[in-house]
Amino acid sequence: MTLKEAKVGKTVKVLKLRGEGAVKRRIMDMGITKGVEIYVRRVAPFGDPIEVTVRGYELSIRKADAEMVEVE
Repeated sequence: MTLKEAKVGKTVKVLKLRGEGAVKRRIMDMGITKGVEIYVRRVAPFGDPIEVTVRGYELSIRKADAEMVEVE
């Protein structure tokens, strides 16, 4: 399952980051790394972006980027 597929109100744990180069680096710079827990706060009306809480701060992430984050 990916972060894009996670349901609102659920807490998920990052298993793996897909992607390469600058995209993967940007996701890691946002604090999304292997093993971190992410709480899915809400999804915008048209599904993009997704608002999550990571490491105690709120973050909005695009669906395209959320698709690269494998979670359990």
